[in-house]
Amino acid sequence: MYRSHNCGELRASHINEEVTLAGWVQKSRDKGFIVWVDLRDRYGITQLVFDEERTSKDMMKKAQNLGREFVIQVKGTVIERASKNPNIPTGDIELLVSELNILNEAKLPPFTIEDKTDGGEDIRMKYRYLDIRRNPVKNSLIFRHKVTQEVRNYLSKQGFIEVETPYLIKSTPEGARDFVVPSRMNEGQFYALPQSPQTFKQLLMVGGMDKYFQIVKCFRDEDLRADRQPEFTQIDCEMAFIEQEDILNAFEGLTRHLLKEINGVDIEKFPRMLYDDAMRLYGNDKPDIRFGMEFGELNQVAQHKDFNVFNSAELVVGIAVPGGNSYTRKEIDKLIDWVKRPQVGALGMVYCRYNEDGSFKSSVDKFYDQDDLAKWAEATKAKPGDLICVLSGETNKVRAQLSALRMELAERLGLRKPNEFAPLWVMDFPLLEWDEETERYHAMHHPFTSPKPGQIELLKTNPGEVKANAYDLVLNGNEIGGGSIRIHDKETQALMFDYLGFTEEEAKAQFGFLMDAFQYGAPPHGGLAFGLDRLVAILGGQETIRDFIAFPKNNAGRDVMIDAPAPIDEEQLQELSLKLNLKS
Repeated sequence: MYRSHNCGELRASHINEEVTLAGWVQKSRDKGFIVWVDLRDRYGITQLVFDEERTSKDMMKKAQNLGREFVIQVKGTVIERASKNPNIPTGDIELLVSELNILNEAKLPPFTIEDKTDGGEDIRMKYRYLDIRRNPVKNSLIFRHKVTQEVRNYLSKQGFIEVETPYLIKSTPEGARDFVVPSRMNEGQFYALPQSPQTFKQLLMVGGMDKYFQIVKCFRDEDLRADRQPEFTQIDCEMAFIEQEDILNAFEGLTRHLLKEINGVDIEKFPRMLYDDAMRLYGNDKPDIRFGMEFGELNQVAQHKDFNVFNSAELVVGIAVPGGNSYTRKEIDKLIDWVKRPQVGALGMVYCRYNEDGSFKSSVDKFYDQDDLAKWAEATKAKPGDLICVLSGETNKVRAQLSALRMELAERLGLRKPNEFAPLWVMDFPLLEWDEETERYHAMHHPFTSPKPGQIELLKTNPGEVKANAYDLVLNGNEIGGGSIRIHDKETQALMFDYLGFTEEEAKAQFGFLMDAFQYGAPPHGGLAFGLDRLVAILGGQETIRDFIAFPKNNAGRDVMIDAPAPIDEEQLQELSLKLNLKS
């Protein structure tokens, strides 16, 4: 055995025992007559001691030449530590080494393997196998494992069966671009990597597997940001013979269980909000409800004067910033500059101070009197001492801009506390959304989402008003899961394809297998998929997902550690019947 104990295990109760340890050299301190070495493995750190009174000259020299990240094995006796370290679990003891074996020498790492490292993100991504040795990344991966095990155990106890579905499938239009894989045995034809197991889980319902789940890799060829990866993991779930309420109850239960077991937090209420209300009050479909600052629409109280900026706007809308009246003019100017950044895109911002004495002072006092501004305060629920921030413009754009400002202000005010959890169901999304480029409707979720009961006829007269039998689960301003009740009969599915612009031939070519399956007795069914990477990050108190993924890609979709994607040689191209047509 390379070790009898791990480096986080030894305590005062082990004093005088002979033990064997193995791990990496974290650091060493050489005083000439004595050498201390911190030995690290996944479980912790144990201090080793070599001294000239009890250690041979050869071993002393060997210890003095140990470098950072050398892999070593030591044997020795556990002794009481003279200067105890209360900051680590093994701080009461140290190991007096009697035998030292160097298992592997190491180059000096390009950054320090410590909690607070001097390595930037790019260099740590390149040497990710070193980064994983650091506690923040190591603990994040262990945390992910713990969450995943709780998910599996909970769903299994609820009667769900884990079923694997294929990775090499047919390319189907589901929103984002597919990653495609050429088939050598079928010349000129391609597989696609699944964006989700959507059609397969529906086929499992047809097959009678009435409670399915899978922790599964999914792939989308889309532009990336901090909380997106080209390959990501879903907790994919589907149930048969259910209605929407059954789905919501089942996955409230899972979320409640995770928050209790992982974070020690009891959550009783999962509020529900209509999509239209979420957009009206918060400007997005995944609002963070840990804090207020709800939108107040001001058209009725701001468009009656000679201020053309507001008069010409489709929407005038504001928020009340708690305690914001204390901001200096310079701080407010910085906020205005912030909303004018290209990433937000506002043309400017009007503000109004709500003074402690009940009076108002705005940047547009020339156009609005105290009574007008009092109505702004009423609409935004402002209190004395607050600052009212107002944006105007085209409805969808200005809502998105004010939503971004709301989140930025909450961050600055410390209102987004990672140890507080506020779940929310957002319901009744539009079934379809209009695409200006293609000049036709697209499914907001996917083509298999059913409309709300009784709204099928609306498809013929006003398709944009049809609501989907769809729901998203939001946690702390992040969508952690989404799903819908599915269409389960061929006629409705064919009608849906028709409204999405598919010809009968196109629908058959893309989804004929699913339409055929529906003819053999498909039960009513629906489901939900959690984004595991994002769920784990939020439960772990983080906003970004990279540290919870062992080997993530960068924002360009590259793995800089293995240098992928990479060209393939001409022989492989010929074997796959491929020819490159690269743009210069």
